Amino acid sequence: MRPSPLMLALALALPAPALADTLALQCGRLFDPASGRNLPERTVLVADGKVSEVRTGHAAVAGATVVDLKGHTCSPGWIDLHVHLRGESSPQSYSEGFRLNPEFTVLRSTAYARRTLHAGFTTVRDLGGETTLALRDAINQGWIEGPRIFAAGKSIATTGGHADPTNGLNHQLSDALGVPGPAEGVVNSPEEARQAVRQRYKDGSDVIKITATGGVLSYARSGDGPQFTVDEVAAIVQTARDYGYSVAAHAHGKEGMLRAIIGGVDSIEHGTYMDDEVFAQMKKHGTWYVPTVSAGRFVAEKSKVDGYYPEVVRPKAARIGPQIQDTLARAWKAGVKIAFGTDAGVSLHGDNADEFIFMVEAGMPPAEALRAATIHAATVLRRDDLGRVAPGLPADIIAMPGDPLADITVVRKVDFVMKDGKVARRPE
Repeated sequence: MRPSPLMLALALALPAPALADTLALQCGRLFDPASGRNLPERTVLVADGKVSEVRTGHAAVAGATVVDLKGHTCSPGWIDLHVHLRGESSPQSYSEGFRLNPEFTVLRSTAYARRTLHAGFTTVRDLGGETTLALRDAINQGWIEGPRIFAAGKSIATTGGHADPTNGLNHQLSDALGVPGPAEGVVNSPEEARQAVRQRYKDGSDVIKITATGGVLSYARSGDGPQFTVDEVAAIVQTARDYGYSVAAHAHGKEGMLRAIIGGVDSIEHGTYMDDEVFAQMKKHGTWYVPTVSAGRFVAEKSKVDGYYPEVVRPKAARIGPQIQDTLARAWKAGVKIAFGTDAGVSLHGDNADEFIFMVEAGMPPAEALRAATIHAATVLRRDDLGRVAPGLPADIIAMPGDPLADITVVRKVDFVMKDGKVARRPE
């Protein structure tokens, strides 16, 4: 069908496509995770929530709104693979479960989410906390400001394990609550392990998290003993694959790590007592390591403060916390795959970028620390559209004055944050 003269006239009368809704970010440098280098003077065009073009130089872009970041290094938004947005460490943390309703916890977590986003972390993986599922959904609906969240919901544990919700309760409370099972994330057989994964699917989780060993902050003596059999881990992993889930394993002790790795988990979190045998198994199975040095340093410091932690927790925090940074140093030298995570919530939300500095102190080059929080973290999430700045990808872009490859401490100075093309923070 040929267009009528009227249609042609109307078409000619229409204005050319405008760039009024396009932002032109004029970056002094743009960190490229693929090469680990800074690309000089780039202009990133953003429209409809995505990167539309990356141009060399700072040429004017007619009709676009210019954001002057010429004195800054731009970067893909960072990804923190281990946070707990439902709360934050304090001497009151152990009593809050008895005092605070879930509604209060969710409302409070909105402040933590905003603080995390403004620190440059446009995506996080939240590894434990049922209320974070609601927080995730509220952010996705645009009701509140925060990072993109991949949420585990309730962690999976064994009876008395690190994520058993009845640990530390007196007999009356424990009896009133009943014996927790797969619905509450507590399993004691491969069959129950499969059921727990299916429950997480029903709950709406994005990822599965297991507590393969004891934990530092749980109300129990052991912080490193193994808490799953290989068969139980394998059942979790196999069922998780049915639902498209990856599996992250909290682990401090060697035996628990080995069982988790052999069982097929995707990542080991913390990994305090890794040794050469564990490194070899991780390399053999392609397992990622998420160190969380920030949490280790934080709990070691707070263990010195009378009353900050219960007395059953305090010696574990003093013993295990200081070792994680050294473990990271040895894992890096051994060639283990490393991705970025802080365990914020154990440490303070908004201080996530300190982890970069700790990674560099442990021997990682600044570029590798930044890659750990961009393309490597995106790989762990199985999201190849994150962790890069390229046409067609979500416009998750941050910027900081100075050059983090020359001075890693500038990661603490992020003053421009964009997520999905929306500016959350601008230089003052």
